[in-house]
Amino acid sequence: MVKFTWHEAHVPVNMPLRQVYGVLFSPDGRILLRVEKGIYQLTGGKPEPWEPLKDTLKREALEEVNCQIDKIHTVGYQEVDDGEEKYAQLRFAAIIREIGPAHPDPDRPGWTYGRVLVSPERAIELLPYGQISEDLILAAIKIAKKYDFYRQFNLPDEVLNEEILED
Repeated sequence: MVKFTWHEAHVPVNMPLRQVYGVLFSPDGRILLRVEKGIYQLTGGKPEPWEPLKDTLKREALEEVNCQIDKIHTVGYQEVDDGEEKYAQLRFAAIIREIGPAHPDPDRPGWTYGRVLVSPERAIELLPYGQISEDLILAAIKIAKKYDFYRQFNLPDEVLNEEILED
């Protein structure tokens, strides 16, 4: 059985890093989630060997959800122990500067992800990571506040919960 452990820290130097994902905040404090076959996920993917990790998130945000992002800061990492090796999945927080129209992911021709903007509380409910969802989102909010890009407007629940931008 695979074991996942959240760490609000930088990835240890000797631990392999396999994925980079981001908690992407809109200027009004909502979080953008990618939707694939009814499953809500963060945006991100596998870093290329030559690519700085923040550039991985920028590239994946453009490819998957057509967003320009800025102010990218480390939140922590998820340690994955699959019984054979332990490796890390890095998590960043970032601000969305621009959201373009939905378009197919170049890594999956013809596939366009759904996108939703939700409140942090709703993101915790929708993300399939259990307790790690809550720990991650709360840590991301802390980082976003520290670097002055988290705002929380008192928007009505129907706006915060699930605003589908495009299918």
